[in-house]
Amino acid sequence: MGMGSKAVQSRGRWAFGFLLAFLAAIYISPGEWIPGLARFRPALLLSALSTGLMLIGRVGRREKLWVDGQRGVLLLTFSGLVLASLSWSLHLDATEFAAVELLKWVLVYLTLVNLVTTERRLLWACLALIVGSIFTSRGVIAWHQAGVDLVEGYRARWVGVYADPNRMAMSVGIIVPLAVAFLVRKQSAWLVRLTCGLAAALAVTAMVLSYSRGGFLGLVAAAGTWVLLERNLARTLVVVVAAGAMLMLSPESFWNRTRTVGTYEEDASAMSRVGAWTVASRVSVEHPLLGVGAGTFPYAWRLYGPPSESRVYAAHNVFLQVISDLGFVGLGLFLAFIGAALGPLWTLARDRERGWLVRALAAAVVGHLVSCLFAGFLVAVHFYVLFGLAACADRLARAAGVTGRGKAPQSGQPSCS
Repeated sequence: MGMGSKAVQSRGRWAFGFLLAFLAAIYISPGEWIPGLARFRPALLLSALSTGLMLIGRVGRREKLWVDGQRGVLLLTFSGLVLASLSWSLHLDATEFAAVELLKWVLVYLTLVNLVTTERRLLWACLALIVGSIFTSRGVIAWHQAGVDLVEGYRARWVGVYADPNRMAMSVGIIVPLAVAFLVRKQSAWLVRLTCGLAAALAVTAMVLSYSRGGFLGLVAAAGTWVLLERNLARTLVVVVAAGAMLMLSPESFWNRTRTVGTYEEDASAMSRVGAWTVASRVSVEHPLLGVGAGTFPYAWRLYGPPSESRVYAAHNVFLQVISDLGFVGLGLFLAFIGAALGPLWTLARDRERGWLVRALAAAVVGHLVSCLFAGFLVAVHFYVLFGLAACADRLARAAGVTGRGKAPQSGQPSCS
């Protein structure tokens, strides 16, 4: 019995270790730039190993899989709607792809909420993302310096999913409030603070070089949310100093493009978004309840887009994409899931002693949602990882409050036990 218990615990540690490697890998993207690794699909392999060992461990302990209560039920119901949309899809292959991708990220979400069972594990999960983001940001900066494959001749990007400057900016933007929270926390070890400061600086630099207006607005929203929740003068000054440095060091061309948000009628890129939003509204008028099938917006464009426009655009807004693909039923489920994740964070953030990471996660969620208004992706792994971490923070904070374990870890180098 003792040997069996040790084996189960060992599998649990290995499962969490593979989860950490996966979280770092979604930013490092090793299969995209290390020769010979692409065929092994490292991120998918790591997530499969983590999920598989987690399930074996649950069976070994004779425990049920935790589906995360109401949040999990809403997410699973939404996923069921995506799968069901195969029966009315405008383009079957596109919906099949969306359904498979969403299934993978829902499994990642469930793996997170079943393995991140201590505050120390939550810290390690956030740090894995932060460390991994250094590779993405550094890759973007290096490509910009070398003039490699710039979009429109000046917008930096990187490999894989980060080949889209907007998607890259909103993905690395997630880690900025998390990294800053570790940086200003006195209990963090000096190496952790140094790493997080570097990650935050590189992430902001990469976002500037992407010239992503949606990413910039998301960063502003995240910073504002964090300041609002922290209500700490010293930490507000940190954001003010960082904003000042960004203002002085960013090229004039960045601010020139950002200012076009106020004069979008004169900007072709901005007007393409308006066109995409118009198409989404037309689809929703004809298919208000269930849409035209998950992942089919590009094909709906050909039917509902302007005849004079030959180019097909993405929805450029995750909420309008959901309306177009899955109707108002899908949108209702999607918004309910978001509310079930973000609402509790807002309440738990009031805890001055334990809420430091909750406040950072809330800021990351708000910033990411703002970015999703301009470049959202329904089946993006970063979205479900972020919301999975938010769910873990909620569950752990509530459990600590019930049991009376009121003190957070006092070390910046938490144990993975």
